[in-house]
Amino acid sequence: MRAVVCTKYGPPDVLELKEVERPVPKDNEVLIKVHAASVNAADWHLLRADPFVVRLMVGGLLAPKHKVLGADVAGRVEAVGKDAKQFKPRDEVFGDLSGCGFGAFAEYVCAPESFLALKPPSRTFEEAAAAPLAAVTALQGLRDKGKIEHGQRVLVNGASGGVGTFAVQIAKAFGAEVTAVCSTRNVDMARSLGADHVIDYTREDFTRNGQRYDLVLAANGYHPILDYKRALSPKGVYVMTGGAYRQMFQAMFLGPLISMTGSKKLVFTAAKADQEDLVFVGSLLETGKVAPVIDRRYSLAEVPEAVRYVEEGHARGKVVITL
Repeated sequence: MRAVVCTKYGPPDVLELKEVERPVPKDNEVLIKVHAASVNAADWHLLRADPFVVRLMVGGLLAPKHKVLGADVAGRVEAVGKDAKQFKPRDEVFGDLSGCGFGAFAEYVCAPESFLALKPPSRTFEEAAAAPLAAVTALQGLRDKGKIEHGQRVLVNGASGGVGTFAVQIAKAFGAEVTAVCSTRNVDMARSLGADHVIDYTREDFTRNGQRYDLVLAANGYHPILDYKRALSPKGVYVMTGGAYRQMFQAMFLGPLISMTGSKKLVFTAAKADQEDLVFVGSLLETGKVAPVIDRRYSLAEVPEAVRYVEEGHARGKVVITL
């Protein structure tokens, strides 16, 4: 089979399309014929080992542990291991492989059943592949860390990216009043996603306009953590899911300390692959409450270009790999 292989850390140019042996499913795994995948920030972070701690946490110290990148996958089950009971051959599935070795940038990939769910029947493989990691990140940030409630005022900073476009829609599905923050060129798109209010960050700073929010989800961009605190209502919650490294480290190390000094909570979250959450996201996709925003489509041979584009930080929604 063909796969995009990474044998050393570096820029997207180090990725190579090669012929490799087709994997064989273990007892608890299924073999998936990949119809579509999508690119996430996790892919280029792993590719570059940036920040360096990636090598210690999920990569490899001297060379990449995961030779084939790609977390999001959608395709058909080709074969099942002897202990796999949830799916059968020809089932259409989608999932997030970031917790089980990645591998979606290939014609076939094996994965444990617990990282997969049935693809929403009304959605294409491309639409399904765009959702798992980004949508579950948004869901867990809003629901689990943010404790979102109906009628709350929720702000999504970075509303035009992969996580942000899902966060706006999921927050609306929970009955929140949503403010989306994005650049000028994405204002209309944010409104089309259902945002009640849209702030163009090139013209207005939401941390200084006097408005207060019950929940702020930072999916991209950068503001000092004390600016986010100022934008919160008295019992508000700030959840950091992505953005500049400074923002991440402030949320991880300063957030808990600041949270101890008052009623406002400032937290960092990293998505965890969860089958129940994937099924929930699938139901939102099937009912039309959430629709993936796909910016660009690339072929398997064009994965290096796709990763480079996502790394530049200007993608609107998701970038999909079509096989």
